[in-house]
Amino acid sequence: MQTLTVNLGVRSYPIYIGQGVFSRQDFLKQHIQGRQAMIVSNDKVAPLYLEQLQGLLEGYDVSTVVLPDGEIHKTLASISVIYDALLTNRHNRSTTIIALGGGVVGDMAGFAAASYQRGVNFIQIPTTLLSQVDSSVGGKTGVNHPKGKNMIGAFHQPQVVLIDLDSLSTLPDRELSAGIAEIIKYGLLYDADFYDWLTSSMPALLARDSTALESAIYRSCEIKAEIVAQDERESGIRAWLNLGHTFGHAIETHQGYGKWLHGEAVAVGMLMAADLSWRQGWIKKSEVRSLRNLLLMANLPIVAPEGMLEDDFMQLMSIDKKVIDGELRLVLLKKIGEAVVSTQFSNDHLMKTLRAGDQLGQR
Repeated sequence: MQTLTVNLGVRSYPIYIGQGVFSRQDFLKQHIQGRQAMIVSNDKVAPLYLEQLQGLLEGYDVSTVVLPDGEIHKTLASISVIYDALLTNRHNRSTTIIALGGGVVGDMAGFAAASYQRGVNFIQIPTTLLSQVDSSVGGKTGVNHPKGKNMIGAFHQPQVVLIDLDSLSTLPDRELSAGIAEIIKYGLLYDADFYDWLTSSMPALLARDSTALESAIYRSCEIKAEIVAQDERESGIRAWLNLGHTFGHAIETHQGYGKWLHGEAVAVGMLMAADLSWRQGWIKKSEVRSLRNLLLMANLPIVAPEGMLEDDFMQLMSIDKKVIDGELRLVLLKKIGEAVVSTQFSNDHLMKTLRAGDQLGQR
């Protein structure tokens, strides 16, 4: 068992990482202030873990909401289902909302917690690799809009994040790879040594070696905690965490939410960001090629969806959250292990990246 702390003053909270976290009632109960709790899960995760979680909450007044699984359901309509359950079961301001599931569940439960009676406590219990290393940490919550991903939301920090490695045993291979994409992101933007370690450790991660997974999750959460502690509301360095996301969110929106997993879209987005960084003269072509090979090794896509043109990217990226006063900002790479948020890129270079297709990262 390992523990990290997200240092945010009076709103600091721990992250517990290890096997058997679900069996530790003390990790959960000490972070529930009142006698009420609302578990929010989905119809894919609930059959696996809901009963076990309910057992840890014996003696509390516990309600549950089980939503349909999938990014397509990350909407205001689903948030209303949570509100309805909270009101029907008379949950007051001392209630705690517990998110049991992947990033979609965590984002929606967190947004409901941020807005119900102007804010109640919530707990993150992420069950996918992607949510364990990314969305459960840092307090970003929200839902999608048909015109843009995660455009409606709030910052609302959890009381605790409980990461049980055992939950990864039921995770489909495709979702494991999607989570690895976010892990690769941390090496690219913040830690070149970690990036090198991932290159050598990829076979172990894909084989679900518990030691390798715990190391990767711990370092990813550690990096994110360090960045969030410096810049909670994304006015500076936290924007680095969006490496690949402007391109990736455009892919998700264009294709229809859920057709591409978030990590899959981010993988292509990171390769596009690296390609543009090379065209700007900031990184070497060999480094773009090494990223391409690492993504392939992780069983991740490296090419945007067929039929998605540069005009599609530009239209969708124009409403990204990082656009300020009509100016597109992209997270690019100054070098492996150091990101930069920049408007200082050539539009010609950007167009060449968007048109490169399956030549991204090639010789």
